[in-house]
Amino acid sequence: MRKILHVARREFAATVLTKGFIIGMLVTPAVIGVVVIVFPRMINRNPPRIVGEIAVIDPTGRVSDTLREYLRPERFLERRRALQRRASEALPGAWKKAAGSPAAEAAVQQQVEAALGQVPQIDVVVLNAATDLEQAKAPLRAAGGGESRRLALVVVHPDAVHREEGKQRFGSYDLFVHGKLDDRLEDDIRNGLREAIVEARIRAYGLNRDEIEALTSVERLPSRMVTEEGERDTSRALNLLLPAAFMVLLLISVMTSGQYLLTSTVEEKSNRVVEVLLSAVSPMELMTGKILGQMAVGFLVLAVYAGLGAVALLSFAMLGLLDPVLIVCMFVFFVLAYFTIGSFMAATGSAVNELREAQTLMTPVMLLIMIPWILWLPISREPNSLLAVVLSFVPPVGNFVVLLRMASSAPPPMWQVGLSMLSSAAGAAVALWFAAKVFRIGLLMFGKPPSLGTLIRWARMS
Repeated sequence: MRKILHVARREFAATVLTKGFIIGMLVTPAVIGVVVIVFPRMINRNPPRIVGEIAVIDPTGRVSDTLREYLRPERFLERRRALQRRASEALPGAWKKAAGSPAAEAAVQQQVEAALGQVPQIDVVVLNAATDLEQAKAPLRAAGGGESRRLALVVVHPDAVHREEGKQRFGSYDLFVHGKLDDRLEDDIRNGLREAIVEARIRAYGLNRDEIEALTSVERLPSRMVTEEGERDTSRALNLLLPAAFMVLLLISVMTSGQYLLTSTVEEKSNRVVEVLLSAVSPMELMTGKILGQMAVGFLVLAVYAGLGAVALLSFAMLGLLDPVLIVCMFVFFVLAYFTIGSFMAATGSAVNELREAQTLMTPVMLLIMIPWILWLPISREPNSLLAVVLSFVPPVGNFVVLLRMASSAPPPMWQVGLSMLSSAAGAAVALWFAAKVFRIGLLMFGKPPSLGTLIRWARMS
């Protein structure tokens, strides 16, 4: 056991102390983590406030007043509060609870203000209907909107409120802006024009807008999922993204450590270093130590990226969204998936002489690992379907599939999780047995790389 741990420590140190690992696996997440922490505080620095005028040529005489009211600073604030309220109402129950704290509400408010900028100070100036269009556009050509700080020019069509006789469609408007106008303000101007023109048309035809909106609008309430445990809110975005996040996290950690195991085994064999190592330890001790050492590397990668996600939630005061059971199961499934995939990596690395020779042997394993990713959407949408249940017990695919199902809107019963762990453990034991047989024979063999059938024969005869 002492020799195995010595090999594991050597393997771990030889991997994590390289420049490539430090840059790729530690510096990159650290930079992302710093950005996640600093970004919410940087967005407190609001961009410069937009101040200027919007000129309106309104031959109808019915649009400019409503547009002026729409662009008042008080109305900007009302719309932003309404947007924040709708966003909070759209969150599922767990997110509402986490986002209900004062710190979370303050973080959300900062994000909204940063995304939309400070409230603009806009003056709506009505020009005479006979004003020359080119003369009205002249201030827009000057840098920054000219001395008059003109930001935009709106020309309302004469038939925007009343249709011309014989036509089925109403007129609209023309919008001219200077080159540095904020796109968010342009959207507000367009929304205000739509509001003003629709309001003018309704009044012109003697209709009641409240009644029209009541007749043409249907409130879209969030759906409720009914299960044996009770009812809970649903969220399409979270139902798709949360399972994928956990699966990708597991996949990154397993594949990173497995790839390092394959690379180090091939390099030691091609450089004849393995012959020196075998003079001090047995092939089984060497393989076990290498697998344990790279598993520690995988744990480090998993902890770094999982911690990065926790820092992001903590930064936005939503750390309570993390399910401790799901986190524990993720680490358990990592161990099971790594032992299975790492065994195949070690066996492949011992059987070939160069990395390019390992591609053919690794293709079946890679295709097997990609099955959960290919079936991500069907499994996430129907986590209790026959396909998802069957794949849950097929190692090593079952580790990824069960984690997908656990993070979905309809988690599987715990007996299926436990049975999946048992089947994965059995698969890992078989993979270790197979790898040990191949590792003992292939480690000192050179020449033409073996085929998959040859590896199976090695395992049977040793």
